[in-house]
Amino acid sequence: AGLTDALGESLRAAFAAHGAAQCGACTPGMIIAAHALLTAQPRPDEAAVRDALGGVLCRCTGYGRIVAAVLAAGQGAALPAGADGTVGSPVPRLDGAAKLTGAEAFGDDVAPPGALVVRVVRSPHAHSGFTLGDLAGGQARHPGVVAVLTAADVPGLNAFGVIPGFIDQPVFAKALVRFRGEAVAAVVGQAQAMAALDLGDFPVTWTPLPALSSMAQALDGAPLHGLRPGNVMCRGLVRRGDAEAGLQASDEVVSLTLETAFVEHAYIEPEAGFAEVVAGRVHIHACTQAPGMDRDSLAQVLALPADAIRIVPTAVGGGFGAKLDLSVQPYIALAALRTGRACRMAYSRSESMQSTTKRHPAQITLTIGAGRDGRLRAMTFDGDFNTGAYASWGPTVANRVPVHASGPYLMPAYRARTRAIHTHNPPSGAFRGFGVPQAAAAQEQALDLMADRLGLDRLEMRILNALDHGQPTVTGQVFASGLGIRACLTALRPAWAAERKAAQDWAAERAAAQDHAAVCAVAQDRAADRAAAGAVAGGRLRRGVGVAAGWYGCGNTSLPNPSTIRAGVTAAGQVVLHQGAVDIGQGSTTVIAQIFAQALGVRLDHVALLGADTDLTPDAGKTSASRQTFVSGNAALRAGADLRAQALRLTNAAPDAVLTFGPGQVTARDAGGLHRAVLPAGPGPYALQAAGTYDPPTRPLDADGQGEPYAQFGTAAHLAVVEVDMALGTVKVLRMVAAHDLGRAINPLLAQGQIEGGIAQGLGMALMEDYLPGRTENLHDYLIPTIGDVPQVETILIEDPDPHGPYGAKGLGEHVLIPTAPAILNAVRDATGVVTTRLPLTPTRLRAALEGQA
Repeated sequence: AGLTDALGESLRAAFAAHGAAQCGACTPGMIIAAHALLTAQPRPDEAAVRDALGGVLCRCTGYGRIVAAVLAAGQGAALPAGADGTVGSPVPRLDGAAKLTGAEAFGDDVAPPGALVVRVVRSPHAHSGFTLGDLAGGQARHPGVVAVLTAADVPGLNAFGVIPGFIDQPVFAKALVRFRGEAVAAVVGQAQAMAALDLGDFPVTWTPLPALSSMAQALDGAPLHGLRPGNVMCRGLVRRGDAEAGLQASDEVVSLTLETAFVEHAYIEPEAGFAEVVAGRVHIHACTQAPGMDRDSLAQVLALPADAIRIVPTAVGGGFGAKLDLSVQPYIALAALRTGRACRMAYSRSESMQSTTKRHPAQITLTIGAGRDGRLRAMTFDGDFNTGAYASWGPTVANRVPVHASGPYLMPAYRARTRAIHTHNPPSGAFRGFGVPQAAAAQEQALDLMADRLGLDRLEMRILNALDHGQPTVTGQVFASGLGIRACLTALRPAWAAERKAAQDWAAERAAAQDHAAVCAVAQDRAADRAAAGAVAGGRLRRGVGVAAGWYGCGNTSLPNPSTIRAGVTAAGQVVLHQGAVDIGQGSTTVIAQIFAQALGVRLDHVALLGADTDLTPDAGKTSASRQTFVSGNAALRAGADLRAQALRLTNAAPDAVLTFGPGQVTARDAGGLHRAVLPAGPGPYALQAAGTYDPPTRPLDADGQGEPYAQFGTAAHLAVVEVDMALGTVKVLRMVAAHDLGRAINPLLAQGQIEGGIAQGLGMALMEDYLPGRTENLHDYLIPTIGDVPQVETILIEDPDPHGPYGAKGLGEHVLIPTAPAILNAVRDATGVVTTRLPLTPTRLRAALEGQA
């Protein structure tokens, strides 16, 4: 019967109700695997579900909701009751149906039949000179090849980037490449010919040069870019008070160093799209997080006015930051302009991993000081961030980290310095947290060390120092309300007490069950493995509990950050929302519509949606920095409120009237009765229309980093329970508890899904994800968490309303990843005594650290 049978329908309903599909790229694979399982085993237990789905990777959900959906479908469990769509209700995502049927159109699904295929020739070397050979002759030898593109074919600026003043990455390199995977040419041709084409035969001669692969080498090496001496791209600084004097005056001082790795985004959908020329304009359909930025960048590359370019985002199968940067867009646009035909491109997995941005590796040194009463007095932080060959979002990381490196704590004296350093590696860019997760992994470990030094409970020390309303942040910003970190930490108290007692009881039970003679034999065998000798103190398996906190400013740092949302009511009475905020799985399509519908005062299912399209929707800004719920949500609220005010004026109704739009009229019911008015005829498609724009209030940072960089901070606190195998060095995360202050949970179902998915990514960063250029350019050698790696997650939603947020709401997406890794690392130290100084904490590294304790 296939997936159109009753079981398929049951699975789709369960996935929708449980929020088990986010970006949707893995969803068809999950549903097919689940269907096969339930056909063979109608009532599986959780272990069977996890085993059956174990070969399907997901990067968004954290797997837990998928497992719950499959169990519900198999057991015929009642699904959660339908939500009414108002703010605060757990309505399933509005764009979910296509994801659940396999009808969703991603970047590689939209090209017309017969479109030409574009393939990019990329450098196999991290640093090399090169010369191109006989391109015309090479093309002639390959029937079906229509064009070859190089830097000479770029009509405008042969460079792209995301931050003015740092537009430095060539579309096509000229004579010199600075990282493995850099583009030097593109070949365009018929699909069959391009599939058979061996790009290894492309006429290019390489002259490999010494590569500066580490930041230490780069600081002493020749500049990659002439205007950036010492390969320091930019610096960041926040200074408040005298940190050095504060440390000297502290009763206890703790220092810690940490080195982190490149981390790959590993979204399930590689970059893809197609371009065509329509009536003299270039139309680009591709996966992206930033259609407005794409249009503006391509206008420079193509030497065209912005209004000659149309960006139509496809569904995005995961982004997490990397799809903010251009990828396929310039190549397919140049090919379409050159050939006059539709041209398509889809990166292979290795091409995607080779050429797109990564999380910045960091080298961090910090010192914190505290009094005997446990109150923090001072902190210094120095962080170098490997920004790779080109700038991308490196300036954002360098400037955001010093604002956040203190964590959400009162820090009277503080000095944080950062540098973004060029190397011959892939560009490092935006990845869920913009450098803050790296800083938190160091800072939160140091807090645990300080608590132990002072003999204080680790959670209680955090609560003691948590930033409160009326207290200054390290930039001197003071919030009268909306800082929920103390509530998040306090919410963990029951789990903290219960899990620590459970770990102690577990260890005592295991110790009591050990055979005394065997323990003595192991203890006497000094040649035995160190981990085996550890059986005396608790056995081969150890359990630990860790806690960590995090905060994140929503939106751009001290820069304009506007969003605009437009809406209208047609003469037929249909309410239409032009919503240009790209949904990459986080749920902005649904959340923004809920906010708009509530502001207008209509049912959510009465709103028709028009998705992102630079011809149809105003610029809602990029989907990054956890800004869409906050910034675009506010714009939607303003648009809805404006439309409502127009309708109330038209009907002369009271402010609390209930509105109904119908063919040719609007009806308002208030205490005075029923009021009707004819919808006016408009010059355009709408009888009534409105646009709302919102730009968060911020104040620039001065030379010492003092100012108001964000209108709101979201906060979080996580608890982790781990089990460590002392012999193998493996870490299994058994449970996570995550308390998040959302201000107002616009959609709790989607918020919980974001939390679970972010925890999965944080787990990967902590324990397994280590991108090595040239070595881990596939998802076999580069490991991301599977369904067997991610534990049970308990979410606690805190609502401390933010005065700037729509209905009090705050952003969420980045915040989840920040406390996850340090909570896990602190749990590992609780179990083993090992302080992590290098991420990820792989089994080899943990075993080496345990050996070092011998």
